Amino acid sequence: MAASGPAGNQSSVDPGLWNGSSVAGFDLGDSGGLVPSEVSFGTRTFVAAVYVVVGVVGLLGNALVVRLIWARRGSPTSAVNVLVFGLAVADFQVSLTLPFWAVEVALDFHWPFGRLLCKAIPFVTVLNVHANIFLLTAVSVARYWSVASALKDGARMTPRVARGITVALWAVALGATLPTLIYATLVEVAGLSLCLIQFPTTFRLGIYQLQRVVFTFAVPLAIILTSYLLLLRFLRTRHLGDGCARRRRRVSSIVHLLVSCFFVCWVPNQVVTFWGILVKFQALPLSRAFYLLHTYVFPFTICLAHANSCLNPILYCLMRREFRDAMKETFRKLSPVTSPKLGGDLEGVAAAQQPEHPHAGSPAPSSPPGERLCRCVQSQPLFRNPP
Repeated sequence: MAASGPAGNQSSVDPGLWNGSSVAGFDLGDSGGLVPSEVSFGTRTFVAAVYVVVGVVGLLGNALVVRLIWARRGSPTSAVNVLVFGLAVADFQVSLTLPFWAVEVALDFHWPFGRLLCKAIPFVTVLNVHANIFLLTAVSVARYWSVASALKDGARMTPRVARGITVALWAVALGATLPTLIYATLVEVAGLSLCLIQFPTTFRLGIYQLQRVVFTFAVPLAIILTSYLLLLRFLRTRHLGDGCARRRRRVSSIVHLLVSCFFVCWVPNQVVTFWGILVKFQALPLSRAFYLLHTYVFPFTICLAHANSCLNPILYCLMRREFRDAMKETFRKLSPVTSPKLGGDLEGVAAAQQPEHPHAGSPAPSSPPGERLCRCVQSQPLFRNPP
């Protein structure tokens, strides 16, 4: 039995999860004895506050990203932006669920929202966490391909292909989330209504968590690292001018930032989860250290993992000049007092973002190869939008 939590693994505090008979903050044990959790009120208050802050920032940031991308022609007009758009939608929906988890944590893991939402909220959370990581991985591959194919006419990924990839990744995310929908249930324990993901056996729970660690973290991380390393290698092996070299160094710095943020946000949560898997499979003993880690550290690893949802808009969009300009233009239009310094039309900003050549972002075929590659490095959205 696993108590559901915003990261989709289990409740923030779940020391007894190893034996399949646990609920948030309690270890039922084989005898059914109840041991109160040592989680302090201060810890629960802090975690709940972080969920609220991350939720609000994630909602505002990702809503802005969706607005800026959609402003061009009513839909994303480049392959990378199609994937970025899907990623922003996934992050937005994760942010929508965080207030529910904040209330649960604040109420000592009592679930006051009823049986239906006990099914719906964990399902929506885990579905969008899966989609987030899958789309983030696709964005890294698309970025490499967009630059590497700049010298090959007709080899660029089209928005239509990107939309197909997005639909396929959402379908995979849906399939991976079905166990959450099936096993999420409301259980009464010691006068509390607890929203749990209750698997029939500890072994099945361990298998479920193991496939999450492998397919929603280890494999995506390997693909992201490979894609960005190939991108950096490709740029370093091309002889570019001084201007392009500066852009290349900037791209290198941003790649390091993107990979580091994904790694830092998700590794702590996955390490603790994997330790729990080893305990469930009896590969490691249930120890005091494991209990303390799950009780005091695991809640903060979930906070860190979901901070990725509000960092994504900053890392992938708002660091791009054209997005900042479009954001200023949007605020100018919403403001009752307009400023001539922020003049210009959003269409013009978006037009500058999207080249007119039909090859979806590549320069005209008549351009010299070096110039075309340089312009591609300059224009490709190398900041974001997948976790």
